[in-house]
Amino acid sequence: MKARFYKLMELHQKLDTALRREIARRVPDQFKVMALKRRKLRVKDLLARLTAVPARG
Repeated sequence: MKARFYKLMELHQKLDTALRREIARRVPDQFKVMALKRRKLRVKDLLARLTAVPARG
């Protein structure tokens, strides 16, 4: 699990960097920005699932 977690963290950081670069461009490609945001959110959701503590009931 740790290896997957770190790979997802690394991917999240890379997507964040790519997103910041695209937004910083003089004329950012809005479709690319939306796609990067979607991928970043998907990775964030996966990370949340990995770190979630199961509820006891």
